Amino acid sequence: MRKIFLLTLLACCMLLGAVAQAAQITDVKWGVNKADVLRIVVDVTDTAGYAVDMEGDTLNLTVNADKGAQVPHSKAVKSSLADSLKIVDKGSYTVVRVPLKQRLLEKSYKAFVLKKDPATGRPFRVVLDVTPRQASYSGSGAATTVVSNRPVVSNRPTKNNSSIKKNTVIKTSTVADKKADKKKSSSKKKNDNKKNTAAAKTETTVNKPVNKSDTDKFAVIKGNGRFRTSGGIDGKIITLDAGHGGSDPGAIGSDGTKEKNITLAITKIVKEILEDKGAKVYMTRTTDVDVFGPNASDAEELQARVNVGEKYNSDMFVSLHINSSVNKNVGGFSTYYYPKTDNDLRLAQNIQNKLAANFGVDDLGVRQANFYVIKRISMPAVLVEMCFISNEKELTLMKGQWFQKKTARLIAEGIEKYFA
Repeated sequence: MRKIFLLTLLACCMLLGAVAQAAQITDVKWGVNKADVLRIVVDVTDTAGYAVDMEGDTLNLTVNADKGAQVPHSKAVKSSLADSLKIVDKGSYTVVRVPLKQRLLEKSYKAFVLKKDPATGRPFRVVLDVTPRQASYSGSGAATTVVSNRPVVSNRPTKNNSSIKKNTVIKTSTVADKKADKKKSSSKKKNDNKKNTAAAKTETTVNKPVNKSDTDKFAVIKGNGRFRTSGGIDGKIITLDAGHGGSDPGAIGSDGTKEKNITLAITKIVKEILEDKGAKVYMTRTTDVDVFGPNASDAEELQARVNVGEKYNSDMFVSLHINSSVNKNVGGFSTYYYPKTDNDLRLAQNIQNKLAANFGVDDLGVRQANFYVIKRISMPAVLVEMCFISNEKELTLMKGQWFQKKTARLIAEGIEKYFA
């Protein structure tokens, strides 16, 4: 009896120790620079994931950490953007709510993390920068963010839109229909301001929000709109998208390494692992080709990738990319989602959590983005940025089979956990 009591006591102590070590928010601070950019900094005792989303006129920063007892429930803010912020304890996570006084422009908020710095005594921090409509984010005094909140998906030259067909919606019902529909994929939007250079990639994306007027001329394939989100991975239909390809190299490293080759290599490994787990896996491309075809516009190419997922009535769509930045010191993993279903964020979190917990690189977190391939597809979808080709250390890593196999395995594990 005494032995059982001691074992029970030991288990309780271990449990209490684990709880004590859980990530906890110790402070929430704010500041405004000369460009009127509002910065919110959340101090955390340990590494924690985060997500940012808009809820009406309120900007929410969700941090996967407990709210410390010393952290107030609200703080007054002196900014053109907000008068206050609220810190809401949700039990296992905390939400910092920022009621906004003005409507934000697209992509006018950026979030990132700063690692713990023992030398200066600074803790792990989650940072949210919010730019007012009249301010320039890169203005005098504005701190540069760790990474752009806009991953790049294409570096191809633009095409004259005069050849785009009238809007046609195609339902997938029979095999014959699917084969006939394959060549009807067309476009949605052209990025007229995109520069065809690897440097421009760090600040530019063709996955910009699509204006209503741009939806008049494009052809799409529509699946049955049904997808499974649980019950195990066996039998699930998954579409994997290897970013770039063919005439579009994607980002290019200092030694000439092309993003399109890294994404394809990793995607193939993910496919193999998922198939071994019982999933049915399709790829938007299996070789170094343009998915739509040569000389396609960006919109045609992106819609062609979406069409693959719709054609096979996939349960999920996962697009794999390599990031890039003008700041050579920036690195890490990030996963993007668009909240069109109740499961997009959950899928992103499962994949990002696996990557962040098993690599010695920065966790740039889960981010919401209005990108074409994850917004215009009907099933849950994410876009994963697998480190930075502009970072010399990560460039060396991603060229090796160890990195490629490990990254693929962790992505597959995140997908499997999503279906569990």
